[in-house]
Parts: sequence; structure tokens; C-alpha cells
Amino acid sequence: MKPLIGITGRRFRLALLRGADERYGDRCIDTAMSDFATRIADAGGLPVHLSYDTGATDVCQWLSGVVITGGQDVHPACWGREVSVVREVDPRTDPMVHDAARDTYELALVRAALEQGIPVLGVCRGLQVLNVALGGTLVPDLAPGSVRHLSAEAAPTDGTADHVVTFEPGSLAAGLFGEQVMTNSWHHQAVDRCGTGLVVTGRTGDGVIESVELPGAPVLGVQWHPEWMKSTDPTLTWIVRAAAERLAAGRGDEQQRSLR
Repeated sequence: MKPLIGITGRRFRLALLRGADERYGDRCIDTAMSDFATRIADAGGLPVHLSYDTGATDVCQWLSGVVITGGQDVHPACWGREVSVVREVDPRTDPMVHDAARDTYELALVRAALEQGIPVLGVCRGLQVLNVALGGTLVPDLAPGSVRHLSAEAAPTDGTADHVVTFEPGSLAAGLFGEQVMTNSWHHQAVDRCGTGLVVTGRTGDGVIESVELPGAPVLGVQWHPEWMKSTDPTLTWIVRAAAERLAAGRGDEQQRSLR
């Protein structure tokens, strides 16, 4: 059996799509970057896109792995920061603003997956969701520095020479990439204080956190976009492998119970 990998995405009105029939402009569509599904399938997984209506706890009874993808900023209220000005815009009509429904769903999904021991991969925003789900905080806006984190280049790309991530020896990330790797980068926020149990395992030269892990558990967060790396990136292969191992272990447990 191939491991079933859940992938999160966005929701917005059809009116945002160029050339969409105006009769359906008020209807909503759920979307996810197909690069995730393609690479997960290529690695031997069975990708499935999750809508906000897919009950987090219930679906985790079926999933063998979870990928929290990139997108909008996590709303500051989710990590305890006061907001002086609230921008009252419907995220379905302006997908770049905060999406409370997405925050609620993905935070619940991460917590349910962790509780059930399901491998989790957080990508860009997904790393930040993972951190917030465990009680961590974020840097609301990175100051300009020696490393460019919000690239003007369009995907896909392997990034620029200044954006090199160095990993902690012995970490999961170091096992995947070695001592360091050049990555792409499209973020203006970052992890500030790590959530309970999370440890920092990768940083750029300016100290910005680029990877986190949960020691003893199949949990990894990366601040770059592995689905858009032009060269081989083992991150999505890792989540499929970790999910397959969990699936195999579960089947082994079932066989043991049947023999009793």
C-alpha cells in the first residue's frame, strides 16, 4: 500500500481567476500547488488535497503523513501578538491577507497529527504554523539584512548564493542535506521563539531560522519551498518515506494482534 499524504491549500472566490465566468464569481474554489502532489507521487506516495471542511482529527485516522504548505501570514492573534489595525478583507477575495479559517484548520491538523504520531512536514508558512501550533511565536517582519529572504524571482528556482542554510550536526535535516545547502526563499516572517519541544536545526548566515525539528518524532519544518527547487530536494521524499514507515508499522501491529 502507498502511504496517503494529506496536503493543505487555499480557498478563494472564482472571480479572482482571469477569464472566469462571472455567473460563478461568488462561488469558492479550493486550491493547492500541484508541485507538491507531483513530487509526492513521484516519491511513491498517494497525495490527497485537504479542504478546510475535512475534519482534522477524523482525517488523521486515514492519513500516513501531512504536509502544511505555504501561503498567507499566520494571523498574529494565533501567537499572542496584539494587532492595532485589523484589515477587514475577506480572504476569499484577497488571498494575500490573513485567512482565519485556514489558520484554524491547519493548527488543528498539526495538533491532531502530532497527537496520533503522524509524520508532519511544514513548508514556509507551514513551518510557522507548526511552531505556532506548539505555542511558539514569530518575527512579524524581517528587517533587511545581509541575506535576501523575500526573493523577487519567480518559482521555480534553487535560490541565490547568499541564501545558504547551515544545519546542526546529527539533525534530521543534516542527514538529508549534509552540512549546508543553498535554497530558494519567499518569506518576510520567521520563527522567533520555538514552540514546546521544537529545536532549531538550520539557519542562514544572518541567524534566521530555516529548519526546525521535533526530536524523537518524524516532524520537520523548512522555511524554503522544496516543491519549487529545480535541483533534487529530499524533503518531500523524506515525508513519503516517513509515512511509509508509519504505515508499515501499523500493518505490522495489526498482524500481531490478529495472531493473539
